[in-house]
Amino acid sequence: MKIVVIGGTGLIGSKTVAILRRAGHEVVAASPNSGVNTITGEGLKEALAGAHVVIDLANSPSFEDKAVLAFFETSGRNLLAAEATAGVRHHIALSIVGTDRTPDNGYFRAKVAQEKLIVAAGIPYTIIRSTQFLEFLRGIAAEGTDGNKVRISPGLFQPIAADDVAAIVAEVAQATPANGIVEIAGPERAPFNEIVARYLKAVGDPREVVCDAEARYFGGRVEERSLVPLGEARLGRIGFDEWIRRSQAAA
Repeated sequence: MKIVVIGGTGLIGSKTVAILRRAGHEVVAASPNSGVNTITGEGLKEALAGAHVVIDLANSPSFEDKAVLAFFETSGRNLLAAEATAGVRHHIALSIVGTDRTPDNGYFRAKVAQEKLIVAAGIPYTIIRSTQFLEFLRGIAAEGTDGNKVRISPGLFQPIAADDVAAIVAEVAQATPANGIVEIAGPERAPFNEIVARYLKAVGDPREVVCDAEARYFGGRVEERSLVPLGEARLGRIGFDEWIRRSQAAA
């Protein structure tokens, strides 16, 4: 089966490509560096020729509100139009748990716009909404830093390892389209501030984490369940301690 992975050289993309190739599929790791650009449309027709499945893992180079919305709308329209022409049978996109519950986060609003384009396109699809990646904890701490303190909301958090995300994306790519949303999350749920504090302690970072109910997450207010699945979700297998062990071993 021919599978095209848009953003196939990124964190999740590179891992997904490797899994699918080991499973014997013909996999195209598409990115602007390989001559496939979903914003300009360059290379899309050629990359999608004969493709059965397309996995959209593309991400905006800018997280500014207008820029990120323009990216996901333009990329989504160009990609879905090219898929319709090519006769693609399954469109898969990676989105975010809670993206429709945090309207003051510009990135989340842009993902909602992307999801709407997918649903309206008429191509069989699966939208995978994931919780935040464990790999983002360093950046999250940086975003919340105020002097030598890190201000983090006590809202619930259930981060997932990138390896688990890639494994589930690869499974979905080899399955029947859900024509709906599948939510995925890590195996452990705890207050956001506690997980960040645990991470900083594990990596030897002396900054103090302050529990702050008013702390924003990249502009968005975090309620108790803003960032975790409300219903059934597929859970990853890699817990926090195992992820830390692997990360330190790979360093």
